[in-house]
Amino acid sequence: MLARYTRPEMARLWSEENRFHAWWRVELAVLEALAEAGVVPPEDLAVLKREVRIDPARIAEIEARTRHDTIAFVEHVAEQVGPAGRWVHYGLTSADVVDTAWALLLREASELLLAELDRLLQLLRDMSLTYRGVPILGRTHGKAAEPTTFGLKLLGFYDELRRGEERLRAAARRAARGKIAGPVGTFSHLPPEIEEAALRRLGLEPAPAATQVLPRDTFAEYLAALALLGTSLEHLAVEMRHLARSEVEEVEEGFSPGQKGSSAMPHKRNPVGFENVSGLARLLRGYMLAAFENVPLWHERDISHSSVERVIFPDATTVLHYMLWRTRELLVHLKVDPTRMRENLRRTGGLFASSLLLDLLVAQGIRREDAYARLQELAFRALEGPPSFLRRILEDSALRAAVERVFPEVASGGEAEAEERFFDALVRHFLRHEAERYRRVLGPTFAEGEA
Repeated sequence: MLARYTRPEMARLWSEENRFHAWWRVELAVLEALAEAGVVPPEDLAVLKREVRIDPARIAEIEARTRHDTIAFVEHVAEQVGPAGRWVHYGLTSADVVDTAWALLLREASELLLAELDRLLQLLRDMSLTYRGVPILGRTHGKAAEPTTFGLKLLGFYDELRRGEERLRAAARRAARGKIAGPVGTFSHLPPEIEEAALRRLGLEPAPAATQVLPRDTFAEYLAALALLGTSLEHLAVEMRHLARSEVEEVEEGFSPGQKGSSAMPHKRNPVGFENVSGLARLLRGYMLAAFENVPLWHERDISHSSVERVIFPDATTVLHYMLWRTRELLVHLKVDPTRMRENLRRTGGLFASSLLLDLLVAQGIRREDAYARLQELAFRALEGPPSFLRRILEDSALRAAVERVFPEVASGGEAEAEERFFDALVRHFLRHEAERYRRVLGPTFAEGEA
């Protein structure tokens, strides 16, 4: 993966040296299991554990001759330890080492991903509580709908990413399986007990039905979990991009001193960070497709998956790790404008209340068809120009009387402020059950006054 999208901890994990170290961890676990079974002499195991040093440059030299990276690795280890080197790769095939090492590395990558995701989830939870009760216009089809709150928007993304966390944990568990079962998975060289003992040392489960390779559906599931998490991050990013549009301007990305938004237009402050998240999500979905293509291998194995996985395993985990970190940074520095949110809601002139007023009139005995026709007429006229929809409702004596039966505060002050009181009463009514949504997401321990 490009350094531009790589965090230091993922760079270390997927370094070539660390990959070979993972291979050696597998080889050593097998050697320890063989020594425990009385096959490898203890003194030879001691030499192997003491003397082996991994040198990627030397492995590359040997591979230039052998054209086989696993053989190059084995020769490199063996040449360091004299006669004890005869036990390196004893009873193993390449996939025993490579596939089991993939499981180790993906498990470690998952730990980094889950730690970054946990930080993002905590931030989203906190932000959702900070902006609880802050009204914002809900939009469907990109058009004004009914009021919601900015807190509820963030709570929805928190819940979506929490589901993504559950999927990632489940997929990571299934991907954390190894195999030490020989050329076609029949334990033809080493018995099942050696596999179990070696994998126990590595903290991995044995794959129940491996062939020469681990089944690739578990890796496909894992990449799917990564891609879906990335798509959820894009969901959040797209929402913020829309809310940052010039005609909306309810949020804005942080803009640092000296930053430039456009090479041609000095006034621009673009949501480039969230756009970056959207773009990287497309990469993740591509990696997922490649992982799915790896599932139908020929017979007990072919090598068509190998070149793909050398790219998609490091890149997909690295990209998602960066996306999680970038999204959190963007939210930390996000500028939120509750005043603008209220202005945009107010700018609708109360059209967001048409469905509520329809129900109100029907409940008071007016035929639905008649109520719908009257409200639609007033709404369409309001769309053409002043007065607003709410003012037109108030100027209709029959409609006003119906409104004041439900919202008596409309009539409790001066006429000049009646429309504003009507607006406030409607918004409160739409948001009266907000706390229930928080309880459903955050659990029964959520307190009404938590902030």
